[in-house]
Amino acid sequence: MIDAIEKTLTLMLLIALGVALRKKIKNKSEIQGLKEVILSVALPATVFIALMGIKMSFSMLIYPIILVCFNFFIFLTAPYFLPFFGLEKNSPASRTLTMLLPSLAPGLSSFPFISEFLGGESLAMAAMADVGNKFFALNFLYYISLKMHMAIQEDGAIGNKKGMKDFLWSLIKEPINVIMLLAIVFLSMGFHMSTLPIVIQEIFSRASTLMGPLVLIYIGMAVELKEGKEIKMILSILFFRAGITILFSLIVIFLFGIHDPNMVLLAVVVPLSACSFWPFAHISVIHHKEELKEIPDYRKTFDANLALLTLAISLPLSTILVIGVLASGQTFAETSNLVLLSITLLGVGILPHLKVFKKITSSLRNLKEAH
Repeated sequence: MIDAIEKTLTLMLLIALGVALRKKIKNKSEIQGLKEVILSVALPATVFIALMGIKMSFSMLIYPIILVCFNFFIFLTAPYFLPFFGLEKNSPASRTLTMLLPSLAPGLSSFPFISEFLGGESLAMAAMADVGNKFFALNFLYYISLKMHMAIQEDGAIGNKKGMKDFLWSLIKEPINVIMLLAIVFLSMGFHMSTLPIVIQEIFSRASTLMGPLVLIYIGMAVELKEGKEIKMILSILFFRAGITILFSLIVIFLFGIHDPNMVLLAVVVPLSACSFWPFAHISVIHHKEELKEIPDYRKTFDANLALLTLAISLPLSTILVIGVLASGQTFAETSNLVLLSITLLGVGILPHLKVFKKITSSLRNLKEAH
Protein backbone atom coordinates (compact mmCIF):
# COMPACT_ATOMS: atom_id res chain seq x y z
CA MET A 1 0.00 0.00 0.00
CA ILE A 2 2.81 2.43 0.95
CA ASP A 3 4.60 1.59 -2.32
CA ALA A 4 1.40 2.33 -4.29
CA ILE A 5 1.02 5.73 -2.58
CA GLU A 6 4.68 6.53 -3.30
CA LYS A 7 4.18 5.71 -6.99
CA THR A 8 1.13 7.98 -7.15
CA LEU A 9 3.02 10.84 -5.47
CA THR A 10 5.85 10.37 -8.00
CA LEU A 11 3.41 10.82 -10.90
CA MET A 12 1.93 13.96 -9.31
CA LEU A 13 5.37 15.44 -8.59
CA LEU A 14 6.47 14.92 -12.21
CA ILE A 15 3.45 16.95 -13.38
CA ALA A 16 4.34 19.58 -10.75
CA LEU A 17 7.91 19.62 -12.11
CA GLY A 18 6.51 20.37 -15.57
CA VAL A 19 4.49 23.27 -14.14
CA ALA A 20 7.63 24.61 -12.41
CA LEU A 21 9.69 24.33 -15.61
CA ARG A 22 7.12 26.37 -17.53
CA LYS A 23 8.70 29.55 -16.13
CA LYS A 24 11.92 28.70 -17.97
CA ILE A 25 10.16 28.21 -21.33
CA LYS A 26 10.66 31.25 -23.55
CA ASN A 27 8.55 30.12 -26.50
CA LYS A 28 6.16 27.36 -27.49
CA SER A 29 8.63 25.75 -29.88
CA GLU A 30 10.57 24.36 -26.91
CA ILE A 31 7.45 22.57 -25.65
CA GLN A 32 6.78 21.36 -29.22
CA GLY A 33 10.29 19.89 -29.26
CA LEU A 34 9.57 17.86 -26.13
CA LYS A 35 6.29 16.67 -27.65
CA GLU A 36 8.14 15.57 -30.79
CA VAL A 37 10.53 13.44 -28.69
CA ILE A 38 7.52 11.79 -27.03
CA LEU A 39 5.63 11.12 -30.28
CA SER A 40 8.59 10.08 -32.43
CA VAL A 41 10.86 8.29 -29.93
CA ALA A 42 9.44 7.38 -26.51
CA LEU A 43 5.89 6.42 -27.55
CA PRO A 44 6.89 4.24 -30.57
CA ALA A 45 9.51 2.47 -28.42
CA THR A 46 6.90 1.75 -25.73
CA VAL A 47 4.43 0.39 -28.29
CA PHE A 48 7.13 -1.78 -29.90
CA ILE A 49 8.11 -3.37 -26.57
CA ALA A 50 4.46 -3.97 -25.63
CA LEU A 51 3.69 -5.66 -28.95
CA MET A 52 6.90 -7.70 -29.06
CA GLY A 53 6.23 -9.04 -25.57
CA ILE A 54 2.89 -10.59 -26.53
CA LYS A 55 2.63 -14.37 -26.64
CA MET A 56 -0.51 -14.94 -28.63
CA SER A 57 -2.97 -17.74 -27.88
CA PHE A 58 -6.56 -18.08 -29.07
CA SER A 59 -8.04 -18.00 -25.55
CA MET A 60 -6.25 -14.72 -24.76
CA LEU A 61 -7.99 -12.89 -27.63
CA ILE A 62 -11.09 -12.40 -25.49
CA TYR A 63 -9.31 -9.77 -23.36
CA PRO A 64 -8.51 -7.26 -26.14
CA ILE A 65 -11.96 -7.87 -27.67
CA ILE A 66 -13.70 -6.96 -24.38
CA LEU A 67 -11.61 -3.79 -24.00
CA VAL A 68 -12.29 -2.72 -27.59
CA CYS A 69 -16.01 -3.18 -26.83
CA PHE A 70 -15.53 -0.82 -23.87
CA ASN A 71 -13.71 1.70 -26.09
CA PHE A 72 -16.60 1.71 -28.57
CA PHE A 73 -19.18 1.81 -25.77
CA ILE A 74 -17.78 5.12 -24.46
CA PHE A 75 -17.07 6.47 -27.97
CA LEU A 76 -20.65 5.88 -29.14
CA THR A 77 -22.35 7.12 -25.95
CA ALA A 78 -20.18 10.24 -25.37
CA PRO A 79 -21.98 12.45 -27.96
CA TYR A 80 -25.26 11.74 -26.12
CA PHE A 81 -24.16 12.48 -22.54
CA LEU A 82 -21.71 15.36 -23.16
CA PRO A 83 -24.50 17.93 -23.95
CA PHE A 84 -25.87 17.31 -20.43
CA PHE A 85 -22.63 18.84 -19.07
CA GLY A 86 -23.07 22.01 -21.12
CA LEU A 87 -21.07 21.06 -24.23
CA GLU A 88 -22.61 21.87 -27.59
CA LYS A 89 -22.83 19.05 -30.12
CA ASN A 90 -20.14 19.19 -32.84
CA SER A 91 -18.19 21.88 -30.95
CA PRO A 92 -14.35 21.66 -30.64
CA ALA A 93 -14.74 20.78 -26.93
CA SER A 94 -17.29 18.04 -27.63
CA ARG A 95 -15.15 16.50 -30.40
CA THR A 96 -12.07 16.64 -28.15
CA LEU A 97 -13.72 14.75 -25.30
CA THR A 98 -15.32 12.26 -27.72
CA MET A 99 -11.75 11.41 -28.75
CA LEU A 100 -10.25 11.31 -25.25
CA LEU A 101 -12.87 9.65 -23.03
CA PRO A 102 -12.93 6.21 -24.77
CA SER A 103 -9.14 5.81 -24.65
CA LEU A 104 -7.20 4.29 -21.76
CA ALA A 105 -3.69 4.72 -20.35
CA PRO A 106 -3.36 1.64 -18.09
CA GLY A 107 0.44 1.74 -18.27
CA LEU A 108 0.53 4.86 -16.11
CA SER A 109 -2.65 4.66 -14.07
CA SER A 110 -3.43 0.99 -13.38
CA PHE A 111 -0.64 -1.43 -14.39
CA PRO A 112 1.74 -0.50 -11.52
CA PHE A 113 -1.06 -1.08 -9.00
CA ILE A 114 -2.37 -4.27 -10.65
CA SER A 115 1.15 -5.65 -10.32
CA GLU A 116 1.32 -4.47 -6.70
CA PHE A 117 -2.06 -5.80 -5.53
CA LEU A 118 -3.07 -8.61 -7.93
CA GLY A 119 0.26 -10.04 -9.10
CA GLY A 120 2.05 -10.87 -12.36
CA GLU A 121 -0.60 -13.16 -13.87
CA SER A 122 -3.27 -10.47 -13.62
CA LEU A 123 -0.84 -7.92 -15.06
CA ALA A 124 -0.21 -10.19 -18.09
CA MET A 125 -3.97 -10.41 -18.74
CA ALA A 126 -4.30 -6.63 -18.42
CA ALA A 127 -1.38 -6.11 -20.84
CA MET A 128 -3.04 -8.43 -23.36
CA ALA A 129 -6.33 -6.52 -23.04
CA ASP A 130 -4.45 -3.29 -23.66
CA VAL A 131 -3.55 -4.50 -27.16
CA GLY A 132 -7.18 -3.91 -28.17
CA ASN A 133 -7.12 -0.49 -26.54
CA LYS A 134 -3.88 0.37 -28.37
CA PHE A 135 -5.35 -0.61 -31.72
CA PHE A 136 -8.44 1.50 -31.02
CA ALA A 137 -6.50 4.57 -29.82
CA LEU A 138 -3.67 4.46 -32.34
CA ASN A 139 -5.57 3.56 -35.49
CA PHE A 140 -9.34 4.01 -35.18
CA LEU A 141 -9.13 7.34 -33.32
CA TYR A 142 -6.44 8.52 -35.74
CA TYR A 143 -8.84 7.84 -38.62
CA ILE A 144 -11.67 9.62 -36.76
CA SER A 145 -9.49 12.68 -36.05
CA LEU A 146 -8.65 13.05 -39.74
CA LYS A 147 -12.26 12.46 -40.77
CA MET A 148 -13.46 15.18 -38.36
CA HIS A 149 -10.78 17.59 -39.57
CA MET A 150 -11.52 17.05 -43.26
CA ALA A 151 -15.29 17.30 -42.76
CA ILE A 152 -14.92 20.67 -40.99
CA GLN A 153 -11.98 22.36 -42.70
CA GLU A 154 -12.15 20.90 -46.20
CA ASP A 155 -15.91 20.34 -46.51
CA GLY A 156 -15.34 16.76 -47.47
CA ALA A 157 -15.21 13.25 -46.12
CA ILE A 158 -12.26 10.97 -46.08
CA GLY A 159 -13.97 8.74 -48.62
CA ASN A 160 -12.98 10.84 -51.65
CA LYS A 161 -9.76 10.04 -53.57
CA LYS A 162 -7.76 12.96 -52.26
CA GLY A 163 -8.96 12.35 -48.69
CA MET A 164 -8.10 8.66 -48.81
CA LYS A 165 -4.69 9.37 -50.34
CA ASP A 166 -3.89 11.94 -47.63
CA PHE A 167 -5.13 9.58 -44.95
CA LEU A 168 -2.98 6.65 -46.15
CA TRP A 169 0.08 8.87 -46.54
CA SER A 170 -0.42 10.24 -43.02
CA LEU A 171 -0.66 6.68 -41.71
CA ILE A 172 2.58 5.70 -43.42
CA LYS A 173 4.45 8.72 -42.05
CA GLU A 174 3.40 8.18 -38.42
CA PRO A 175 6.36 6.71 -36.44
CA ILE A 176 3.94 4.75 -34.22
CA ASN A 177 2.38 3.01 -37.23
CA VAL A 178 5.79 2.25 -38.75
CA ILE A 179 6.84 0.66 -35.46
CA MET A 180 3.59 -1.32 -35.17
CA LEU A 181 4.05 -2.67 -38.70
CA LEU A 182 7.67 -3.58 -37.91
CA ALA A 183 6.58 -5.40 -34.73
CA ILE A 184 3.89 -7.37 -36.64
CA VAL A 185 6.49 -8.41 -39.26
CA PHE A 186 8.91 -9.56 -36.53
CA LEU A 187 6.16 -11.48 -34.68
CA SER A 188 5.05 -13.20 -37.90
CA MET A 189 8.67 -14.32 -38.42
CA GLY A 190 8.75 -15.85 -34.93
CA PHE A 191 10.80 -13.11 -33.24
CA HIS A 192 10.03 -11.75 -29.77
CA MET A 193 11.69 -9.04 -27.70
CA SER A 194 13.97 -11.54 -25.95
CA THR A 195 15.15 -13.02 -29.28
CA LEU A 196 16.21 -9.70 -30.83
CA PRO A 197 19.90 -8.62 -30.68
CA ILE A 198 20.85 -7.14 -27.29
CA VAL A 199 21.70 -3.79 -28.90
CA ILE A 200 18.18 -3.48 -30.37
CA GLN A 201 16.62 -4.50 -27.04
CA GLU A 202 18.68 -1.85 -25.20
CA ILE A 203 17.82 0.94 -27.66
CA PHE A 204 14.08 0.35 -27.39
CA SER A 205 14.19 -0.30 -23.65
CA ARG A 206 16.08 2.92 -22.87
CA ALA A 207 13.90 4.99 -25.23
CA SER A 208 10.77 3.49 -23.66
CA THR A 209 11.82 4.49 -20.13
CA LEU A 210 11.52 8.13 -21.23
CA MET A 211 7.80 7.73 -21.93
CA GLY A 212 6.24 8.02 -18.47
CA PRO A 213 8.31 10.91 -17.08
CA LEU A 214 8.29 12.91 -20.33
CA VAL A 215 4.50 12.67 -20.78
CA LEU A 216 3.89 13.81 -17.20
CA ILE A 217 6.40 16.68 -17.43
CA TYR A 218 4.95 17.70 -20.81
CA ILE A 219 1.42 17.81 -19.36
CA GLY A 220 2.65 20.08 -16.57
CA MET A 221 4.50 22.35 -19.00
CA ALA A 222 1.84 22.62 -21.68
CA VAL A 223 -1.45 22.74 -19.78
CA GLU A 224 -2.96 26.17 -19.17
CA LEU A 225 -5.20 26.21 -16.11
CA LYS A 226 -8.18 28.39 -16.92
CA GLU A 227 -11.11 29.30 -14.74
CA GLY A 228 -12.38 26.82 -12.15
CA LYS A 229 -15.65 26.35 -14.07
CA GLU A 230 -13.84 24.39 -16.80
CA ILE A 231 -12.06 22.20 -14.23
CA LYS A 232 -15.35 21.45 -12.47
CA MET A 233 -16.93 20.47 -15.79
CA ILE A 234 -14.09 18.06 -16.61
CA LEU A 235 -14.22 16.54 -13.12
CA SER A 236 -17.98 15.99 -13.44
CA ILE A 237 -17.55 14.30 -16.83
CA LEU A 238 -14.72 12.09 -15.56
CA PHE A 239 -16.74 11.03 -12.49
CA PHE A 240 -19.67 10.21 -14.79
CA ARG A 241 -17.30 8.26 -17.08
CA ALA A 242 -16.04 6.27 -14.07
CA GLY A 243 -19.64 5.50 -13.06
CA ILE A 244 -20.72 4.12 -16.44
CA THR A 245 -17.35 2.33 -16.72
CA ILE A 246 -18.17 0.29 -13.61
CA LEU A 247 -21.62 -0.45 -15.05
CA PHE A 248 -19.88 -1.82 -18.17
CA SER A 249 -17.58 -3.93 -15.94
CA LEU A 250 -20.63 -5.31 -14.10
CA ILE A 251 -22.18 -6.37 -17.43
CA VAL A 252 -18.93 -8.18 -18.34
CA ILE A 253 -18.79 -9.85 -14.88
CA PHE A 254 -22.40 -11.10 -15.16
CA LEU A 255 -22.12 -12.04 -18.84
CA PHE A 256 -19.02 -14.23 -18.35
CA GLY A 257 -19.98 -15.45 -14.89
CA ILE A 258 -16.79 -14.18 -13.24
CA HIS A 259 -16.52 -15.19 -9.58
CA ASP A 260 -12.78 -15.14 -8.88
CA PRO A 261 -12.12 -11.97 -6.78
CA ASN A 262 -8.90 -11.14 -8.65
CA MET A 263 -10.64 -11.37 -12.02
CA VAL A 264 -13.56 -9.23 -10.79
CA LEU A 265 -11.17 -6.52 -9.56
CA LEU A 266 -9.20 -6.74 -12.82
CA ALA A 267 -12.41 -6.27 -14.85
CA VAL A 268 -13.12 -3.13 -12.80
CA VAL A 269 -9.75 -1.36 -12.59
CA VAL A 270 -8.47 -1.68 -16.17
CA PRO A 271 -11.41 0.30 -17.69
CA LEU A 272 -11.05 2.82 -14.84
CA SER A 273 -7.63 3.80 -16.23
CA ALA A 274 -6.93 7.44 -17.12
CA CYS A 275 -7.53 8.88 -20.58
CA SER A 276 -4.70 8.04 -22.96
CA PHE A 277 -2.07 10.38 -24.36
CA TRP A 278 -2.44 8.85 -27.84
CA PRO A 279 -5.66 10.61 -28.89
CA PHE A 280 -4.00 13.85 -27.78
CA ALA A 281 -1.16 13.00 -30.18
CA HIS A 282 -3.71 12.88 -33.03
CA ILE A 283 -5.43 16.04 -31.78
CA SER A 284 -2.07 17.79 -31.58
CA VAL A 285 -1.17 16.97 -35.19
CA ILE A 286 -4.48 18.40 -36.43
CA HIS A 287 -4.20 21.43 -34.11
CA HIS A 288 -0.70 22.21 -35.40
CA LYS A 289 -1.90 22.12 -39.03
CA GLU A 290 -4.76 24.47 -38.22
CA GLU A 291 -2.52 26.90 -36.33
CA LEU A 292 -0.25 27.17 -39.37
CA LYS A 293 -3.31 28.11 -41.44
CA GLU A 294 -4.32 30.64 -38.72
CA ILE A 295 -7.78 29.13 -38.34
CA PRO A 296 -9.75 30.87 -35.53
CA ASP A 297 -10.42 28.86 -32.33
CA TYR A 298 -14.17 28.52 -32.89
CA ARG A 299 -13.55 26.86 -36.28
CA LYS A 300 -10.81 24.50 -35.11
CA THR A 301 -11.52 20.78 -35.08
CA PHE A 302 -10.33 20.28 -31.51
CA ASP A 303 -9.54 22.22 -28.34
CA ALA A 304 -5.93 21.23 -27.59
CA ASN A 305 -5.79 22.97 -24.21
CA LEU A 306 -8.98 21.24 -23.05
CA ALA A 307 -7.38 17.94 -24.08
CA LEU A 308 -4.30 18.67 -21.97
CA LEU A 309 -6.37 19.80 -19.01
CA THR A 310 -8.46 16.61 -19.25
CA LEU A 311 -5.30 14.47 -19.27
CA ALA A 312 -3.87 16.37 -16.30
CA ILE A 313 -7.06 15.82 -14.24
CA SER A 314 -7.81 12.29 -15.48
CA LEU A 315 -4.47 10.80 -14.40
CA PRO A 316 -4.64 11.58 -10.65
CA LEU A 317 -8.41 10.92 -10.47
CA SER A 318 -8.15 7.49 -12.14
CA THR A 319 -5.08 6.59 -10.09
CA ILE A 320 -6.94 7.41 -6.84
CA LEU A 321 -9.97 5.34 -7.94
CA VAL A 322 -7.81 2.37 -8.97
CA ILE A 323 -5.83 2.43 -5.72
CA GLY A 324 -9.06 2.84 -3.72
CA VAL A 325 -10.67 -0.22 -5.36
CA LEU A 326 -7.57 -2.42 -5.05
CA ALA A 327 -6.53 -1.28 -1.55
CA SER A 328 -9.99 -2.11 -0.16
CA GLY A 329 -9.20 -5.82 -0.40
CA GLN A 330 -12.22 -7.93 -1.35
CA THR A 331 -14.77 -5.14 -0.75
CA PHE A 332 -15.26 -4.32 -4.44
CA ALA A 333 -15.07 -7.96 -5.50
CA GLU A 334 -18.72 -7.99 -4.35
CA THR A 335 -21.05 -6.91 -7.16
CA SER A 336 -23.47 -5.20 -4.74
CA ASN A 337 -20.66 -2.87 -3.60
CA LEU A 338 -19.75 -2.18 -7.22
CA VAL A 339 -23.35 -1.14 -7.94
CA LEU A 340 -23.21 1.30 -4.99
CA LEU A 341 -19.85 2.67 -6.14
CA SER A 342 -21.18 3.16 -9.67
CA ILE A 343 -24.28 5.01 -8.44
CA THR A 344 -22.12 7.19 -6.16
CA LEU A 345 -19.76 8.17 -8.99
CA LEU A 346 -22.66 8.86 -11.36
CA GLY A 347 -24.26 11.01 -8.68
CA VAL A 348 -21.09 13.01 -8.07
CA GLY A 349 -20.88 13.67 -11.81
CA ILE A 350 -24.55 14.47 -12.43
CA LEU A 351 -25.70 16.34 -9.31
CA PRO A 352 -23.83 19.65 -9.89
CA HIS A 353 -25.53 19.92 -13.31
CA LEU A 354 -29.11 19.32 -12.17
CA LYS A 355 -31.29 22.45 -12.05
CA VAL A 356 -32.59 21.63 -8.55
CA PHE A 357 -29.04 21.29 -7.21
CA LYS A 358 -28.02 24.57 -8.88
CA LYS A 359 -30.97 26.37 -7.27
CA ILE A 360 -30.12 24.99 -3.81
CA THR A 361 -26.43 25.96 -4.23
CA SER A 362 -27.41 29.44 -5.41
CA SER A 363 -29.77 29.91 -2.43
CA LEU A 364 -27.09 28.80 0.04
CA ARG A 365 -24.60 31.18 -1.55
CA ASN A 366 -27.03 34.09 -1.30
CA LEU A 367 -27.75 33.22 2.35
CA LYS A 368 -24.01 33.17 3.10
CA GLU A 369 -23.50 36.55 1.43
CA ALA A 370 -26.47 38.03 3.37
CA HIS A 371 -24.83 37.07 6.67
